Amino acid sequence: MKKIKYISVALLIIFVTLSGCESDDVFLKEKPVTFYTTDNAFSTSAQVDQVLVSIYSHIRDLWANPDETGWIFNFKGKGTDMYDVPVIRRGNTFSDYSIINPDHETFYQVYSTWYYVISRANLAIYAAELPEISWGSEEEKAYVLAQARFFRAFAYRNLAELFGGVPLVTDISTTPRYDFEPASRSETYQFAIDEMEAIENDLPETTSSGGRLVRGVAQHNLCELYLALGTQLAEDGNTGEAQAAFNESVSYGNKVIDGGTYGLVNSRFGARTDEQSVVIDVYKSGVFSESEKIDTVQFTPNYYWDLFQEENVNYQDGNPECIWALQVDYDTYRAEDGKSKLNYSRTYGPVFRDIASKHLTGTLENVGGRGISQVNITMYARDLIYADKWGDDMRNSEIVLRRRYKGNVESSPYYKQIVPWDEMYGTNLDATTNLNNRSEIYPVSCKIATDNYTGVEDGENRSNLFRDDYIIRLPETILLRAEAKQRLGDKAGAAADVNLLRERAQCSYMVTAADMDDSFNTILDERARELVYEECRWNTLLRMGGTIAVERIREYAHWPETKATLTFNYNLWPIPQTIIDTNKDVNIDQNSGWENR
Repeated sequence: MKKIKYISVALLIIFVTLSGCESDDVFLKEKPVTFYTTDNAFSTSAQVDQVLVSIYSHIRDLWANPDETGWIFNFKGKGTDMYDVPVIRRGNTFSDYSIINPDHETFYQVYSTWYYVISRANLAIYAAELPEISWGSEEEKAYVLAQARFFRAFAYRNLAELFGGVPLVTDISTTPRYDFEPASRSETYQFAIDEMEAIENDLPETTSSGGRLVRGVAQHNLCELYLALGTQLAEDGNTGEAQAAFNESVSYGNKVIDGGTYGLVNSRFGARTDEQSVVIDVYKSGVFSESEKIDTVQFTPNYYWDLFQEENVNYQDGNPECIWALQVDYDTYRAEDGKSKLNYSRTYGPVFRDIASKHLTGTLENVGGRGISQVNITMYARDLIYADKWGDDMRNSEIVLRRRYKGNVESSPYYKQIVPWDEMYGTNLDATTNLNNRSEIYPVSCKIATDNYTGVEDGENRSNLFRDDYIIRLPETILLRAEAKQRLGDKAGAAADVNLLRERAQCSYMVTAADMDDSFNTILDERARELVYEECRWNTLLRMGGTIAVERIREYAHWPETKATLTFNYNLWPIPQTIIDTNKDVNIDQNSGWENR
């Protein structure tokens, strides 16, 4: 299947094609070819498209984080109710509010990375309209412009959800400016809505190329944007306008969910359909040698597990849940693009060989690969959401969230037997040691590990997955629509949407209108069950407004310093202090809760 070919060369070099000379006079005339501007750097439509490819590449690196950049882990959800850091990474915490303030690097990096996307999108929009650019058809040009305008709107959606109202920049800046006027949060949402509605029909229903934008991506984002706008309008006291926005959110959700293009997977599919059992070998002391194989662990695959296998992620692979996916390719990784990987086993994987080394060690498939746990899942995300009546759930099945590990240390009393979690955690030890141990070992999700690592024969060490990965999957659209229905007062409709996912996951308990609490805990818990390792949790919590974010962080953070230091309320990240200081000609107010911190 054809995929986006990502680029990493400086854009101005890529965009320029040098032509031959016409005469000696022309050749001798001084004409420095390295002085490129926005007006002379483009000569073909393909060069304009390369600007878009650079944005796709940027977003891939932002989502997958192949360089293991600290602030990207924070952006993706570290420090929320779902993710924290293990004891060995405690210096990289994003939940100790004695050191989190408007000068924190994360806020500036996230803020500026979205303005990078905006600047690239503005460049593509400008270049597409240059008279010297020749297009194969009006449809080709419209699609390029639609992608650029989508990316700009997508960036503003993210900025508004995280930071509130921000300056709306729609032109290329050629001189330094210090007078950007911030829009309100509602105005920022509305700008993104207007952009996406304008280009909705210029995006194709489907494409032959994995990763390229399609109409469903815009419609999903419009569902989220109208939900976000309605939430803000309601908070501002504009009840009627808020209700209208929530209705629009439901309408766009309907287009995606009920439009006939997408659907929930509810039967086995894809590259591993014929496998009725998954067998993981256990090697003595974790030594990968046939002579050291001592046992196996067997699991039964299901269709939720199928969603996260190689060659199964893209819509073009026959996956009707995929609305938008970042593209990863092993051959490209080997040949030219070292970032074409998902280093999830390494960055998100537990470290049994440290904490449970008396019973369980190694870096092979039986422990989820070569994990170093840059980020862990909290007790909430691993256990609490599956407690009691919530436990009977395909997403909690052994093949999806693996909880059984056999001892492979010969001196252990659990040699070739399942090692109890209480034994690994050290429940009989002091509370601090137990808390530390729980931070570093946890069940392994099929989203971050595999039983069949690509590239081992080439020297890969079970750190990376080489499959595509979701940016938007249909269940998130369903949960956005559920939230919009609940905010309209239709709790029964919200419960019905949540149950679309629970029925698909073969849960024994179906929610009712009575479960749809006013703090949206049922929806947030369902998002955690369905979208762990997928959603940007900060966007979700801050978009919901009120004190939802801080209350859940206080309740579910792993480390005690979070509750001790989060002594103030906020529902937006702070505007980076550097941004406030640099914009010297126009005052930008700091967001509530972060003043004087």
